[in-house]
Amino acid sequence: MSSHEIIDIPIRDDMIRLGQLLKLASLVEDGVEAADLIKNGMVKVNGEIDERRGSQLHDGDTVTVNGETVRIRAAK
Repeated sequence: MSSHEIIDIPIRDDMIRLGQLLKLASLVEDGVEAADLIKNGMVKVNGEIDERRGSQLHDGDTVTVNGETVRIRAAK
């Protein structure tokens, strides 16, 4: 995947928490890795660093980690 490609990640509900999304999108192996990346300012939500593992993400939000970007697509 190129650093400019955005992958859509479908979710069942209208919201998902940041830590859960990182696992769902396979951007991390587990919750511990997710927590470390978030705590160390390595995760951007909609272009801004977000250090809150429980941040609520909604349809259209983007998350970038290690040059990989995913976009949330909520069930309609």
